[in-house]
Amino acid sequence: MTVTAQDSTTAEFRSQLVAWLDENDLTPPAGDHSLDAHQAQHLRVMSALYDAGWMRWGWPESAGGLGGPMILRAIVGEEVIGRRLDDPGPYSMLEVLTPTLIDYARPELAAEMVPRLLSGRETWCQGFSEPGSGSDLASLTTRAEPRGNEWIINGQKVWTSFAQYATRCILLTRTGPGHAGITAFFVDMDSPGVDVRPLRTMHGVDEFCEVYFDDVVVPADRMLGNPGDGWQLAMDLLPFERSTCFWQRISYLYSRLDALIDQVKGELGPAADADLGAAYLALHTLRCRSRATQLRLADGQKLGADTSIDKVLLAGAEQLLYDTARNVLPGTIELDDSPWRTEFLYSRASSIYGGTAEVQRNIIARRLLDLGKE
Repeated sequence: MTVTAQDSTTAEFRSQLVAWLDENDLTPPAGDHSLDAHQAQHLRVMSALYDAGWMRWGWPESAGGLGGPMILRAIVGEEVIGRRLDDPGPYSMLEVLTPTLIDYARPELAAEMVPRLLSGRETWCQGFSEPGSGSDLASLTTRAEPRGNEWIINGQKVWTSFAQYATRCILLTRTGPGHAGITAFFVDMDSPGVDVRPLRTMHGVDEFCEVYFDDVVVPADRMLGNPGDGWQLAMDLLPFERSTCFWQRISYLYSRLDALIDQVKGELGPAADADLGAAYLALHTLRCRSRATQLRLADGQKLGADTSIDKVLLAGAEQLLYDTARNVLPGTIELDDSPWRTEFLYSRASSIYGGTAEVQRNIIARRLLDLGKE
């Protein structure tokens, strides 16, 4: 079954998608929980969804999509991630990077590249953070210098998710001083001079990488926008990190809460019930806020500083969920080599990645509440 009419309501769209997912088994193979296995499953899911048309809905026809409201993308992500068919990490890169490429790349480049990403033929990564300039993005030092009809890039990025699998990178570079001296490029990761080095984190997964650029040659037509547009590109991209892709992660966190409740059902007392209730309330509050954000995005509104509220709520809800798991499953986090342990450790970073909680609260205070710089 595939969708055949763009004017289908969202309820009809979800109903048809659920029926298709029920008929087409995309369950991950059992036993292998490695990052390589997750990546292979991600590409498998993307390919199946694209071939059936689902992955193309909500994207503009000019970039290989089938049109329709952007809310359709959120529905697909919610159903896929909620069923645990794919991991929210690699899936979220679709929502972060694809709108950016469509908005800033030459139309011909977007039309060529976007279908490759949506179909699982390749994956992309985001080269923003650097050593010493993670949350302070404006201090980046990776340089791009013009040479004829090319640019030569030198520098280092860090915390680049899934770079070891990526075919392309949306890369921020410095071409001049200040915010106006930041320029973005769409770089092929197999270019000579690109060196990717995975980093082992405390949760035992090499999800993040260092990426080095040593005299990497990039054609001028791979610039995203114009020289100096990089800062605005970043400001346009970051709200997507805190909006549509959150909808999928929320679905994942709900599935983990359901799993936790099933695991401890009938074995705990009032205190544990209160902990589980607090975790549910935090997730529900986050979902309500995120739903409003999805609807504003679907209405064509420009997202901005207000998505920092979504980010603060996500970090709090995610950490509370895994704190609850630690409380109601004594010793599991500390003693057992289980998914709960891995995910608990990963949740500690939810108040850091995508901009720290302190940065988000400063944005809320200064730009939404007009409280000034102090």
